Amino acid sequence: MSGEADSLMHRVLVIDDNAAIHQDYRKILVAADKTLISAAEAGLFGEQAPQTGRPTFDVDSALQGRDGVERARAAVAEGRPYSVAFVDMRMPPGWDGLETVEHLWKVDPEVQVVICSAYTDYDWLELLARLGHSDKLIVVKKPFEPIEILQCASALSRKWQNARALQRHVESLELVVTDRTKGLEAANRQLRHLASHDALTGLPNRLLLDDRIAQAIIQAQRHSHEFAVLVVDLDRFKLINDSLGHRAGDELLREAAQRLSHAVRAVDTTARLGGDEFVILLGGPVTQAEAVEIGKRAIQQMEPSMQLLGIDVHISPSIGIAFFPRDGTSVDTLIARADAAMYSAKERGRNNVQCYAEGMSAVTQERVKLESDLHEALRSGQFELHYQPKVDTSSGRVNSAEALIRWRHPQRGLVPPNDFIAIADECGLLDAIGEWVLFEACRQAKAWQNEGLRPLRVAVNLAPSQFRLANLVDQIRRALEAAALQPQFLEIELTESAVMSDAEESIRILEAISRMGVLVSVDDFGTGYSSMSYLRRFPIDKLKIDRCFVEDMTRRPEDASIVRAIISLAHSLHLKVIAEGVETSEQLALLAELGCDQYQGFHFSPALLPERFAALVKQEPALPEDEAARTHSKLAALARAAG
Repeated sequence: MSGEADSLMHRVLVIDDNAAIHQDYRKILVAADKTLISAAEAGLFGEQAPQTGRPTFDVDSALQGRDGVERARAAVAEGRPYSVAFVDMRMPPGWDGLETVEHLWKVDPEVQVVICSAYTDYDWLELLARLGHSDKLIVVKKPFEPIEILQCASALSRKWQNARALQRHVESLELVVTDRTKGLEAANRQLRHLASHDALTGLPNRLLLDDRIAQAIIQAQRHSHEFAVLVVDLDRFKLINDSLGHRAGDELLREAAQRLSHAVRAVDTTARLGGDEFVILLGGPVTQAEAVEIGKRAIQQMEPSMQLLGIDVHISPSIGIAFFPRDGTSVDTLIARADAAMYSAKERGRNNVQCYAEGMSAVTQERVKLESDLHEALRSGQFELHYQPKVDTSSGRVNSAEALIRWRHPQRGLVPPNDFIAIADECGLLDAIGEWVLFEACRQAKAWQNEGLRPLRVAVNLAPSQFRLANLVDQIRRALEAAALQPQFLEIELTESAVMSDAEESIRILEAISRMGVLVSVDDFGTGYSSMSYLRRFPIDKLKIDRCFVEDMTRRPEDASIVRAIISLAHSLHLKVIAEGVETSEQLALLAELGCDQYQGFHFSPALLPERFAALVKQEPALPEDEAARTHSKLAALARAAG
């Protein structure tokens, strides 16, 4: 070392019973500074070359070993320990040199020791045998030369200094290693947590759940008791997620996770498998009555409404329970049978608890088979569209058609949408099926025109999830281009709840569709929630009155009043009104009296195959210009007027 390290003040302790010898040590170790010269000397002899620096020593003295050890103790306490101690061998009447060194090293194990003695009471090996620290011990025989003392002090103080610097460096490295080790341990804990827990809810995931069920099986076999597995599925979650958006859906799942966790005991495990499906492991021993009671408690926890995007939303769970060992002895079997019981709960009206019973697995297997058949139906073209006429109330002529999907199953025959749409939605096929419907409806509308049928508009229903697709506008444009169909002959129908969820985003999407020239209708109007201010801003062309109001309007004055109000509201906003589900002449007469523009329903015709629909339209007399040809979407009409 050099520079600052060389100029450090080293503390030296001299322990000797001869007071005069302490002055000798001071003369040797505390030398006068000969590097300074006067101005006169500098003028006579010039500037002297700088001398090589030497360590500077601060010397303390003690006449007895006990006093010296106390000085060393105080120096350590002050944080300014001695680097070197010169110790005399014989110091009557107190400790001799060896005993002094032994006590000195107990107080300060790092101090370097020089034993100075005129006697040969001990040889070197005896000293080592008693003191041990050969790397911190030097023996100098009296009388000594000053250079011996100076060299010992310089070399040993430098050695002491280097040892301390090395120790500090090692300690610093140890701190760094400790900090990094703690950081790695924390990172490993976090990675283990992420690998075994659901990122959205923080609940255990399938990996951790499987392990805990496996452990529960071992414990149950060892102690001969039962435990239970509950599968919990949130009813109508898909509808809420599609209507209000994924952000609201995520918030609902987090809230549901907390509520389910509050319903169980501390020893139980609540896990999320994915989507809206949760699993609760009730550690044994547990009876069927206790498991059912916990399931009912979970239902109660879900009863209070949740605030999502400022809207009060109610969610309910369907819960299935399977017990070890009577319902299964493996992880997969227990979950599968609890899942079958959960589907049984859904079939029994949802929002209830069912325990597994023989035969439930067959229902689940049938559902899995139906999902597989749906995939095959989409691949092999088993879906077909039937078209229900929309009729002008005043003239009785077919105004347009609504495309309604049917599934012609190879074994089951014609399957209505109520039997497969919900399953298609749950297994993620609904958007793909919706895209097929859009392209096929456009193709058929153009095919009718090519066959000489008067131009008719075809309406297509969009599922809430399809309406939120990022590429929806492009999908509609591609369907029109693929069929070479003019946009005014396509109508998009959306449910009221789908339009009102994230209203600002809905406005953006609807404006893009309307500018294209495609008409927009709000389906099932009156059954959801509408803001009049948003309804005025939506670029929509029609309101469709839900069949639930039409069905009883001739018997219930309240329903007739609702229909009258909807028609009045629509006309004040310059919108057309169409009523669905019209089945009697009395209903039609009242709708005509109230000023409803169009209707559809079995009173005129059910949904028909394309050939039969075309034949029905051909029976009507031709007119110079049909309504579909002269009607344009709201924004397209504004653009034409401005042009």
